[in-house]
Amino acid sequence: MLLSEYKKQFGLALKNEYPVEEINSFFNILIAHYLKVTRLELALDPKKEISSGNINLFDEISLRLQQHEPIQYILGETEFFGLKFQVNTNVLIPRPETEELVSWILLDLSKNKISAPKIVDIGTGTGCIAISLAKNLPEAKLTALDISEEALKVASNNAEANEVEVKFENQDILNLKQAFNFFDIIVSNPPYVRDLEKKEMNRNVLENEPDGALYVRDNDPLIFYEAITKLANESLGTGGRLYFEINQYLAEETEQLIKNAGFSTTLKRDLFGNFRMIKGIKR
Repeated sequence: MLLSEYKKQFGLALKNEYPVEEINSFFNILIAHYLKVTRLELALDPKKEISSGNINLFDEISLRLQQHEPIQYILGETEFFGLKFQVNTNVLIPRPETEELVSWILLDLSKNKISAPKIVDIGTGTGCIAISLAKNLPEAKLTALDISEEALKVASNNAEANEVEVKFENQDILNLKQAFNFFDIIVSNPPYVRDLEKKEMNRNVLENEPDGALYVRDNDPLIFYEAITKLANESLGTGGRLYFEINQYLAEETEQLIKNAGFSTTLKRDLFGNFRMIKGIKR
């Protein structure tokens, strides 16, 4: 069967679940991953064929996509900051706005000519923040914490695959069993989606990604920010930096919490114009 003909069949199977642009994106990702064929190559050579074995594989994937399983989990990997990361249902799929957070940190360090900072990433998940920083800051010392041992296995594999050194620790940031070390930078993308906001979430997120990495109770939505800011006060020296990804609907409340702890603050918008990041500098 011609690959171009199968593309139409693939699209018909998904047309009731996704917009055409997203279906085309899925198809292009799949042919690149499994067939090593790019969208341009298919356009230039419409006579390319697909084997019956690969048709069966793509049909199975189509059924999983119809159930709104994220394509990243289906493939077992995703890209973040130009690097490949293993993903499974034990970890949150890295988002583009988190790439913006990493870029902000690297830009700040470059401007201030800091080349060998001690950095801790709290709630590391895939390890995407810590590993991306380690890859771009070879002199830095990175530590990454997570409450999930399964997530830490994924993060450790990702560090090895991307050839960086990160010290991983199994810690519950709300119930630390040992004193926190001294660091120059603390960064975290903690759970911040309130239960009341679940109605805004897509099925692929609600039904597949780990609840513990996403959600907080409506009556205590800043619980992780409060705990981490307290730790930052204890483990950052004057001029030390605290970076968070934040809930856009709670930007003012988050900023006030950090200010009350004695930090000067800067809110930053993401590419969509939402307040999604904040920096605190210890006075």
